[in-house]
Amino acid sequence: MNRYTRIAGTGSYLPPRRVTNADLAAELAARGLETSDQWIVERTGIRARHFAAPDVTSSDLAVHACRQAMESAGVGPADIDLIIMATSTPDMVFPSAACILQNKLGIAGCPAFDLQAVCSGFVYALTVADSMIRSGVATRALVVGAEVFSRILDFNDRTTCVLFGDGAGAVVLEASDQPGILATDLHADGKHVGILCVPGTVSGGQVLGDPFLKMDGQAVFKLAVGVLEDAARATLAKAGRTDADIDWLIPHQANIRIMQGTAKKLKMPLDKLVVTVDEHGNTSAASIPLALDVAVRSGRIRRGDTLMLEGVGGGFTWGAVLVDY
Repeated sequence: MNRYTRIAGTGSYLPPRRVTNADLAAELAARGLETSDQWIVERTGIRARHFAAPDVTSSDLAVHACRQAMESAGVGPADIDLIIMATSTPDMVFPSAACILQNKLGIAGCPAFDLQAVCSGFVYALTVADSMIRSGVATRALVVGAEVFSRILDFNDRTTCVLFGDGAGAVVLEASDQPGILATDLHADGKHVGILCVPGTVSGGQVLGDPFLKMDGQAVFKLAVGVLEDAARATLAKAGRTDADIDWLIPHQANIRIMQGTAKKLKMPLDKLVVTVDEHGNTSAASIPLALDVAVRSGRIRRGDTLMLEGVGGGFTWGAVLVDY
């Protein structure tokens, strides 16, 4: 019997504090910087984002999303035999946020590790979990993307601080005799490190370099649209499917113009594009599972639908996953 991986349940969580563009504009004005709701919406499609309280960590957000996903899948802590957490903002240098999450969920013994591919993290994590399930190493995996990007934003840089938010999204994956994850396609190119990075580190009890996010927006935009289309087409080819087979496109929620541009290249109507960037902002590794859960719980995505998930992020990393939900 062939062994496949299917999505058994989804979950998500946003911290309670919702920050609108008007809220952010007022905060920036106090710093002598000018921005507005219109300026942000026209360039990004973002209207609001959520920020975690100062004492809330990525694993704290992940706990809520994972519990919701486990409830959706009808499983308990004892049923999970693999945890992968995609994050660029872990609780501490080490141990991994996944191990901290594992303890908070009351799970012990199974492998748990972080995966760092920035905004492509969830796509990377799905691919790794799928490989481990197909090979028999795991049977039921918890895959979560969780971020507190508000901690690494420079609020004296209006071009980046308006883009990002905090949140978590999770799925339970399980072994199945029916295809679920059909194909994946992952890439990276380190020569683009400088266009999106946080170039600081901890050494000798101090931060060396710059601990804030830096981005060349135009360079990222130009690169993103092209690689997302390529990854989607490569994934379709591996699965023996075509553009017409995609029911829903769930891209990384970074910028509405990048998302719409990708949809058009795949000849998809915009009403089949799942959009949460307007309310969530860019939540990095959390953005795809957050959008997936929102669309599932709203009833738009139903069992049997074919989903294209794709992400692009610092590294530069990118990839896609085709799923029969």
